Amino acid sequence: MRRKRRFGIATTLTGALAISAAVASSASAHKATAASSSLKGTTINVAIAYPAPKADLAQFTKQTGIKVNWNYVQWDSLQTKIAAAAQAHSYFADVTDVDWSKVGEYYATKWFQPLNKYFPLASVRAQYPQAPAFIRKGQLLGMPMDGSLLVTTMNEKYLHAAGVKRNPTTLTQYEADLKAIAAKTSAKNPLDIPFAAAEGLSTYWYEMTAAFGGNVLSANYKPLFTSPSSPGYKAMAWMINAYKTGLVPKANLNMQDYQALETDQAHGVTASVFSDYSGDVGTIYNVPSQSKVVGQVSYIPTPGAKGVGANLGNPDGIGIPTTAKHVAAALVFMKWMEQPANQAAFAGAKGSKYVIPTFPLPSNRGGLADLVKSHKVPGAATLQALLEHHAKPIFPAGAPPWYAQFSNAVYTNIHQAASGSESVGAAISAIAQQVKSLGG
Repeated sequence: MRRKRRFGIATTLTGALAISAAVASSASAHKATAASSSLKGTTINVAIAYPAPKADLAQFTKQTGIKVNWNYVQWDSLQTKIAAAAQAHSYFADVTDVDWSKVGEYYATKWFQPLNKYFPLASVRAQYPQAPAFIRKGQLLGMPMDGSLLVTTMNEKYLHAAGVKRNPTTLTQYEADLKAIAAKTSAKNPLDIPFAAAEGLSTYWYEMTAAFGGNVLSANYKPLFTSPSSPGYKAMAWMINAYKTGLVPKANLNMQDYQALETDQAHGVTASVFSDYSGDVGTIYNVPSQSKVVGQVSYIPTPGAKGVGANLGNPDGIGIPTTAKHVAAALVFMKWMEQPANQAAFAGAKGSKYVIPTFPLPSNRGGLADLVKSHKVPGAATLQALLEHHAKPIFPAGAPPWYAQFSNAVYTNIHQAASGSESVGAAISAIAQQVKSLGG
């Protein structure tokens, strides 16, 4: 899922240290910090897989004097650009994306600056439910930027029209309800799965595997999905069967995650997304300009094999590349991004003018509380409860340093299985072989 150039005034070491100290000393409060006079007029380059929050960004510049050249790059392309710049030891941005899946790789490659001296770990752990995803062996490689979870959404209007009075809590009931929706409503292919060979397909499989009661990799990165009786194998077989039997629209074979969400689920073509992103009700389905199902879609407990399943975390973070030119100004910007009030606004607490499209959920507990108190985002309290009590990491030991290669094998082979190019068993075998070749 998910989601510069150069000018700017060079800051003195003294000015940088002063700002760094200010950030560190008050990181626990996450209040806005005015830039020192030496930073005013500085332009920082930011590359993030979200559109810029234009209204709030103008206020940041007014408060601090720091100008932000915000470059919105789609998630997959952004990861490629980050890696290319790092490998060439060239300047790309002062602040950019640090995805949960990249932390192991960034720890090994040292492409990003550890942030411990600016954001004390004890404070970060206390305020951010998904902080562990950005810490590797005591090093904080990025600050959580959002609180993204994989969640299940349901079009309640279709569900009730199909004669179903209660949300499903098991996969068996979920499948039965989808078939009832297909038979009795206009959503003839009611399940949204993005089968294009892209990251969103990988995370869908991880969430489905968790629903079947397991993980895809062990704590020492060994494959746990090779047996037909394993949760991972069952999850892939379930997804492929759903596509081949018509529960999933045929066009989804070549649709990526947000493309499918915005054309299928938001237009009433489908009725449910098993592995949706937290926040999509407020930032997609309830936005009249882009949705035909306003007020119809809700978050529901994720169905599992024997009852309610887990919700896996897939947060994005922000960090400072080792090649950054304006570290002090970058820290002021990061601190501003982390303010609870801003986090809540990005998710809809101040209305559509301040929303970042597709922004899932505030990253910190203060932002979550502000979002719930605003009463402007349906399901916010449900998401807060899921994040605090039902969320779990995709990998018990954190993402492996070779995650990119692993995910590529996952989404490539699941796509091929859906297209009929290979069997589920062959897809499973190919992914497991890739894990073995990577040292898992």
